[in-house]
Amino acid sequence: MPIKESFDPEGLRLPIKLDSTSNGEFMPYPLGAPARAARKLAHQRATLCGQKAGLSRRSFLKSLGGAAATLLAMNEAYAYFGKNGGGFEIPAEAVFEPAAAQASIGGNEFIFDIQGHHVNPQGAWRRLTNRWTYILRFFPQSRCGDGAIECFSAEHFIREVFLDSDTDMAVLSSVPAAPEDNPLSTEEAAATRALVEAMEGDYRLLIHGLVHPNLPGAIEDMAQQKEEHQVAAWKTYTQWGPEGKGYWLDDEQYGIPFIERARELGVKLICVHKGIPLFNLPYAYSTCRDIGVVARRYPDVNFIVYHSGFEPRHTEGPYDPDNVDGGVDTLIQSLQENDIPPNSNVYAELGTTWRMVMQDPNQAAHLLGKLFKYVGENNVLWGTDSIWYGSPQDQIQAFRAFQISPQFRDSYGYPEITPALRTKVFGLNAAKPYGLAPHEIKKRNTQDRVARIKQDYLQDPEPSFLTNGPKTRREFLQFHRLNSS
Repeated sequence: MPIKESFDPEGLRLPIKLDSTSNGEFMPYPLGAPARAARKLAHQRATLCGQKAGLSRRSFLKSLGGAAATLLAMNEAYAYFGKNGGGFEIPAEAVFEPAAAQASIGGNEFIFDIQGHHVNPQGAWRRLTNRWTYILRFFPQSRCGDGAIECFSAEHFIREVFLDSDTDMAVLSSVPAAPEDNPLSTEEAAATRALVEAMEGDYRLLIHGLVHPNLPGAIEDMAQQKEEHQVAAWKTYTQWGPEGKGYWLDDEQYGIPFIERARELGVKLICVHKGIPLFNLPYAYSTCRDIGVVARRYPDVNFIVYHSGFEPRHTEGPYDPDNVDGGVDTLIQSLQENDIPPNSNVYAELGTTWRMVMQDPNQAAHLLGKLFKYVGENNVLWGTDSIWYGSPQDQIQAFRAFQISPQFRDSYGYPEITPALRTKVFGLNAAKPYGLAPHEIKKRNTQDRVARIKQDYLQDPEPSFLTNGPKTRREFLQFHRLNSS
């Protein structure tokens, strides 16, 4: 695997990626004034701190001190704008003292990222009549060279996730598309898993089996996905469907037969996209109304709510049962209306969600606090939606340092984010529904070929600090014009 490559020699990219990137499912939102101020301040500090440390900008930003300086600049800018609901607990000396930086944003947790994505550059989906080949050219990540789509490949995924981040294990998930149009079929995901296993990474990658139960033959196909590809869970998008019509998990025509088939096959883990609206599709089906209903009806099935019901257009605040108008509150409401207590068979996943709210400490504090309080401290799961957002390392570092303010904890009953709670979110919580033994996996993964390659690579790393999805309204609309053509 080629590793060495020169990225950003002038150091123009920050290690904590402050930008407006979308994963392609929603319109990018321009950065607000606090985030713009934080980015400007972080760039200024990078130059000054690099000079003080006797390093180039790029060398400084590649260090833990560069990430610490960026997070401290975010603290300063957000506080100026009155956003004090949370912040990154990093001492000032972390900028220049590696030990202090390691204590703040380093770690050795078992990190299990349950939402990863890539595409197969050689797949049948690339035939000329298929839109995906053209769509991916409008993702900014495609600017990496002539072989644009290669940057969404298995090799690039392995580099960004396993070499340039502290991730130990991941789940390769699916995008909402019909089988013939999907840029990563279950068979191709299994091939990526085999590639990782060939690097002795037997405990590095799991895969989802994509199911659209409102598509003819999809439920019947589940047995083949299980038998041929050993899928770890099922992934579904209730907002997606033929002719733009979605479905509910609790409807008798599609949802219930899907769940019943999952039970019959013994893969009783259903991962469902909820919240982030899919462009130009009716949003109602992406709300969490049905989650509590099916969780109560099927206590032996685990349901992971991908994105936790988060909506980028909705500002997260304290939960008010009398005023639920979107976001993760719809998940909480569904659980409460169906008497599903915390730490039951419903889990909340953070892919894209944490990436968005880590740029707004008030929203971050409310969102995490509500999930811990109502879904349960054992049922909040780590996911990043990478590689659409590039390497997940910045999301990991930000979560390691983030803390809900004492004022918010006292006012809203949110818990303190202790080291033990962080460790649970990073991987221990997801180990339960996925049936894993994390300590054994962590031990084994320190000795595989992936770990040896990473050890050599980290002697002189070259992280890209790139984000991948559309960043502007124009890029997003171009993406979807091609997607719907």
